[in-house]
Amino acid sequence: MSLVSRMNPGPGFADFWHEFRRPNPYRWPILGLSVLMTSLLLFKITTDTVPIPPERPKVTYITSFPEGRSDAEILASNIENQKRQDERRALEQEQIEKRKEIYRSIGRATGLDVDEMERKIAEEEAREAAEKEASMRRVLSEGQPTGDQPVADITE
Repeated sequence: MSLVSRMNPGPGFADFWHEFRRPNPYRWPILGLSVLMTSLLLFKITTDTVPIPPERPKVTYITSFPEGRSDAEILASNIENQKRQDERRALEQEQIEKRKEIYRSIGRATGLDVDEMERKIAEEEAREAAEKEASMRRVLSEGQPTGDQPVADITE
């Protein structure tokens, strides 16, 4: 059997027409449903929706400083800001020290050696600081990064 004879749609169409002409009360609803489903499928496949890109946002810059400030005004505002930051840091350190004192009193009340724990923590922090300092010195002397230390490339 040749390939062409196996792909001949004529006998298939004749068989369909023979079965379709037989009296069947559901013939037209089935045909309509088949055509509708096929049409919907082809419509879904062939329609292509392309969303338009969103409109660029309009940016409004809010400036809190006057346009033509002098260097003296900038310096004065920087000094004032630094004083506020120093006050906040001092207040934060004071609060941290109060919390530590509360934890110390709780630790002493429960029988823990708080002084020994603080000594170990201080030694560990000093060791980490020394390792970081040594790593930084090695990077600066060799010019090679170690670990996850970022290296700034300063070229002009």
